[in-house]
Amino acid sequence: MTATRTVCLAGSTGSIGTQALEVIEACGGDFEVASLGASSSVALLAEQARRWRPPRVAIADAARAAELKSLVPPGTEVLAGEGALAAIAEDADIVVNGVVGFAGLAVTLAALKAGRRLALANKESLIAAGPIVQRARQTPGAELVPVDSEHCAVHQCLRSVGGAHFAGPALRRIVLTASGGPFRGRSLHELAEVTVEDALAHPTWKMGPKITVDSSTLMNKGLEVIEAHLLFGAGYDQIDVVVHPQSIVHSMVELTDGATIAQLSMPDMRLPIGYALSYPGRMTSAFGAIDWATLGRLEFEVPDPVAFRCLPLAYEAGRQGGTAPACLNGANEVAVDGFLKGRLRWVDIPSVIEGVMQRFIASEPRDLEDVLAADAEGRALATEGVERAVAGHSLPSGPGTARG
Repeated sequence: MTATRTVCLAGSTGSIGTQALEVIEACGGDFEVASLGASSSVALLAEQARRWRPPRVAIADAARAAELKSLVPPGTEVLAGEGALAAIAEDADIVVNGVVGFAGLAVTLAALKAGRRLALANKESLIAAGPIVQRARQTPGAELVPVDSEHCAVHQCLRSVGGAHFAGPALRRIVLTASGGPFRGRSLHELAEVTVEDALAHPTWKMGPKITVDSSTLMNKGLEVIEAHLLFGAGYDQIDVVVHPQSIVHSMVELTDGATIAQLSMPDMRLPIGYALSYPGRMTSAFGAIDWATLGRLEFEVPDPVAFRCLPLAYEAGRQGGTAPACLNGANEVAVDGFLKGRLRWVDIPSVIEGVMQRFIASEPRDLEDVLAADAEGRALATEGVERAVAGHSLPSGPGTARG
């Protein structure tokens, strides 16, 4: 590291944001916090502002602005409202986008259009607005380094075979690993009555409620398949998913000569966060180092597309392309919210999403408004689906036509 680099943390009070601050602290003076932003967690955001003394902080909930101003250090500028998080994304050399869900899209676009490095933990923004984000990635100076452990692993593997972080002629396939979540090995029948508490009991990763439920349905992995296609240019037939319950092998690339290259470490999100901050260098603080004497065994198995129907639904939306992933993502967020609120059964999440995708007609987005419209339509149709399920009306119950 030759000079201190400034960092903006959008979503600083969430799991990614708090761990990013741990990484920054471990790296000594290599990084300086330029701005912090959160959706609504005023108390923790103010605490972070007092600790790190950034020039600006942002809160998306405009109603909490006065409260935040009363808690931050004197001289700290407070931005509030719908565009506040996107505004601070222009502040720094590196923008960490840890905002949850589709709400992170504005941060992604602002960072890339400003020519910043985007350390992307918000996969939904890339997935939903793929064509728009891809155009923004062409901005001079713009750079996207993935923070998802799987895509960080693929990035490192591809980097090791020529320095290009996209699918080249030597690539045969990308293999994304999935922990299998808390319901690995269960049949569809056995999943009929699982609870919210069951779904949030992830065996290896500590994450927020939404992404933890996505992990339990394998929708998180389906979204990562779409993300891998967009990040690395691999075709959907070149992207496979295997269940790996130990979460030690974070992903692999198989080359045309039969060689497979993998990235291994203990499950610790601070490693991919630090990789995205330090790239093309490496941190000197080790996160996720393996004790090979106690590691035990590594297991792999094929995911069950009947019990975990969200995975093939995501493949199908990815292959449709255009606005289909935006609709899928919006529908999933509504269905997961319904489950977390106790209105929807876990097994009804893919049923709601499948019903939405059967009614939605995908098109190629001309601009951001088309993406927002597809997201809104997906949410509206999913809301209807949730209400139908609550009322006891029938929903799609089989694996449909989607195939991984």
